[in-house]
Amino acid sequence: MARIHHRSIRSCWGLVAVGLVLVGGSQAFGQRWISGIPWSEPPTVQPGDNFGPPSDAIILFDGDNLDAWEGGDQWELKDGYAIAQKRTIQTKQHFGDVQLHVEFASPSEVRGRGQGRGNSGVFLMGRYEVQILDSWENETYFEGQAASIYNQAPPLVNASRPPGQWQTLQILFTAPRFDDDGELESPAYITVLHNGVLVQYNWEIQGVTYFNRPPDYQAHGKGPITLQHHGDPVKFRNIWVREIALTPGVHPPEEAEPETAEPAPEEADPEAEPEAPEAEDEAEDEDTNT
Repeated sequence: MARIHHRSIRSCWGLVAVGLVLVGGSQAFGQRWISGIPWSEPPTVQPGDNFGPPSDAIILFDGDNLDAWEGGDQWELKDGYAIAQKRTIQTKQHFGDVQLHVEFASPSEVRGRGQGRGNSGVFLMGRYEVQILDSWENETYFEGQAASIYNQAPPLVNASRPPGQWQTLQILFTAPRFDDDGELESPAYITVLHNGVLVQYNWEIQGVTYFNRPPDYQAHGKGPITLQHHGDPVKFRNIWVREIALTPGVHPPEEAEPETAEPAPEEADPEAEPEAPEAEDEAEDEDTNT
């Protein structure tokens, strides 16, 4: 019996595949489904280098001054970074949905333990805290570790660097929505990368991140980004934020049918039997639109 080489089999299948594309290609490429949503063209954004701000970012701190922050004059500026002291500071501008980048470093000299070691925090809308802590070989309650949603959700992993080293927090935050009566329509959601490692993934925030009582929601609008002073000289640098528009397209009305590309005409099968005509429906269609 003749031996068939595997390469010959592959070549045959390749010819079959090419034939199928040539025969059915015009119809396949002519049937792209169109959603009917009139999308606007995505704007062009120039990415930054080495965690630098993109071209559309709002610069909150670049090492020169803390003019964008209420109380920023109370913090020490040194060698392009700011050192937390005296009080908590917050941005003068208020935000909703954001992409936020923060770099921080806990003190090189280790003092204290647990929550008393390199403690600070980043608050979204002044209410929802992503914890900053020296969590390098430092035991504490899990929902109080670095990059936790404070008192609600531990990080998926502990991605902390040793004391004194610079670390990054990249935060994607969707603000909560409230109706006209102040009732919660949808909660806040948050994704966090700590030193480039995913540690919070689309977590549903339960409400304000209190220390001594359960979380809750109270209706509010946009709010500031807050950096906490918790008694430790935590350092900060390279802080920027991008405001995110979540609805770049306008959805068509529900009753509108999505447009579809017109398919190529099908060739008639000469051997197919003719279809029997359908009986006409004498009942009039009811108008269901309200």
